[in-house]
Amino acid sequence: MNDLKTPLTGAQKAAVVLMNMDQQRAAQVMKQFSEEEADEITAEILRLRRVDPAVAEKALSEFHDITVRGGMSTRGGRDIAVGLLEASFGAEKATGVLNRVASTMAGKQFEFLDVVEPGQIQMLLAGELPQTIALVLAHLRADHASRVLGGLDEETRTEVAHAIATMGSASPDAVRVVADTLKQRASAVVGSREASDVVGGVQPLVEIINRADASTEKALLEALERRNPELAEEVRSRMLTFADIVKLEARDVQQVLRGVDASVLAVAMKGSSEQVTEIITSNLSERNREILEDEIRVLGPVRMSQIEDARAEIVRAIRDLEAEGVITVQRTEDDAYVE
Repeated sequence: MNDLKTPLTGAQKAAVVLMNMDQQRAAQVMKQFSEEEADEITAEILRLRRVDPAVAEKALSEFHDITVRGGMSTRGGRDIAVGLLEASFGAEKATGVLNRVASTMAGKQFEFLDVVEPGQIQMLLAGELPQTIALVLAHLRADHASRVLGGLDEETRTEVAHAIATMGSASPDAVRVVADTLKQRASAVVGSREASDVVGGVQPLVEIINRADASTEKALLEALERRNPELAEEVRSRMLTFADIVKLEARDVQQVLRGVDASVLAVAMKGSSEQVTEIITSNLSERNREILEDEIRVLGPVRMSQIEDARAEIVRAIRDLEAEGVITVQRTEDDAYVE
């Protein structure tokens, strides 16, 4: 929002007041807000380029007890926000607030694509450079981006995946131009917002691949392996694996195992660690455990590709149940439950 003449929201009023105060005094006021409130007000300062003087005067009159130094300022922007935050919280914390706000604002540039079918998004992006497609997908929800990525041809898909994983920061102008171009193509009308933040990287790519089907996942990882082995290895290391079943709560393991055939489970467990084996067997009913033991007994040598396929089937089951909210996967050692 560049020019503001409409009535202000509470956060916008606070932004206008702070913009009109001496920075040192404004910093003292900003310190009284919670981080969530500071985020919201900072977002408004970043968005407000010019405010109609009459609107600003009305907002200031509501804060008549605050001493305003000098004439009214109707200008905001990144420089104003940075100076105010640094004076309020210090440079390091100010950077964190700006990054959070920028990330939220950047994502909203492409909100209009949330209701657009993946096939239509692919048409909108047809002919664009892989870097441009990567910029768009990195701003979408991971599940939505995954379906778009899966529909691209193999060469483009690999280029886009590599671009997402190696992407740095996107300038406000770049994000705005791409978003506005797509809005025009889609004949959508969405308010423009500015942002600058790191939107790509390995983790966004991992989240997208984790929601892709098995064939897309396999083809993409193999293509990445040929192009950039180190990057492919890092992506693999962050993805959900069969061994991650040990990170599930017992009741969640039971949910997963209910939908897995004993013959598939026997193959998947071939060569597994004792911990994985214990987690699985301890969460089966006595009858199902006996069936599994029979399958394991008659199981001879198995090709590694068969083991990988069986494990992939179980991983897909875990992903599907997690996506449905049926189970919870503990992603890091620091994750904890709150009673």
